[in-house]
Amino acid sequence: MKRIAIFCGSSKGGHPIYLEMAAALGRRLAEEKITLVYGGARVGCMGAVADACLEAGGDVIGVIPEKLKNVEIAHDGLTDLYVVKTMHERKAKMADLSDAFVALPGGAGTLEEWFEAFTWSQLGYHEKPCCLLNTHDFFNPLVTMLDHTIEEGFMNPAYRETILVENDVDSLINALQNYVYEPVVKWS
Repeated sequence: MKRIAIFCGSSKGGHPIYLEMAAALGRRLAEEKITLVYGGARVGCMGAVADACLEAGGDVIGVIPEKLKNVEIAHDGLTDLYVVKTMHERKAKMADLSDAFVALPGGAGTLEEWFEAFTWSQLGYHEKPCCLLNTHDFFNPLVTMLDHTIEEGFMNPAYRETILVENDVDSLINALQNYVYEPVVKWS
């Protein structure tokens, strides 16, 4: 596990724990010598995870679309910053650079980016872990919805088992370091 893509909000959220947990993850990635790959912003949870990683001596790679460079306020102190043309290019570049995908609390963009990575896993485009850092039980409704898709026959239960859901940074890092890819047959 050399590089981990983090999807999270460019906002700080409504509870201080979101920024605190983002920063804790950034510090831990630096301690583990794992490069952070993220959306390239210097604000919100995105800025918190990047700043903490950098302050702890870690490497941080940002990937930001030109259109969002000023909106999300591109971070100018990163190890490397890729400026791409589209969101599609952003997600593809982050996927190419990363060994795992982790979502922290965030909005529609965070969810969309994470779900695309999870979908790619289901379809066999990669064998990388897809994780949710369930800070302050943020992802509980999403996990319930995923369980509902299984109950209604729209998702193979084996796919739900591939999602790592952890409530703290130590458990997340441990789960990622011990991850073993188990192929799932989509149609049987």
